[in-house]
Amino acid sequence: MVTTDPAYSEFVLARQGRLRRAAYLMCGDVSQAEDLLQEALIVLAEKWESVEHPDAFVRRVIYRQRVSWWRRRRREVITERLPDAGQDDGSEERARDAEVREVLRSLPQRQRAALVLRYFEDLTETQTAEVMGIAPGTVKSLSHQGMTRMRAEFAARRGASEQEHDEQKKEVRR
Repeated sequence: MVTTDPAYSEFVLARQGRLRRAAYLMCGDVSQAEDLLQEALIVLAEKWESVEHPDAFVRRVIYRQRVSWWRRRRREVITERLPDAGQDDGSEERARDAEVREVLRSLPQRQRAALVLRYFEDLTETQTAEVMGIAPGTVKSLSHQGMTRMRAEFAARRGASEQEHDEQKKEVRR
């Protein structure tokens, strides 16, 4: 039975933006993130009376639903560029954010989920382990592996851009 408790409505209004962002960071697609969040909120509404920690419950449902979708598809479309979100003041910061999201999307699903929950959602290792249904040591390992891969990717990108810059300088001198 779906709840009619006003506290549920207040929770959804207060938390949906942050939860949508977490869903987006896990899947990398706006419409899929909205679908994940909607399904998670429906499950929450059905179990509202028995849920002690609704934030953790919704995150867990989002994560598990995403893993289920991923397992069914086993394929992720990774593009070289994210859709243009517009250019105005702060474009460099948005470009850096886009680069972080792009590199984040290149990580394996579990590493990405661990990083999103730990560093974007600011959960503890124990809370992240609970959401993902794994041991806290596995969260540490996945987070370490994900951060290592991200650092390597950023270093490779910096190296490539520095090399392009050096080549442009040489052409200008000629």
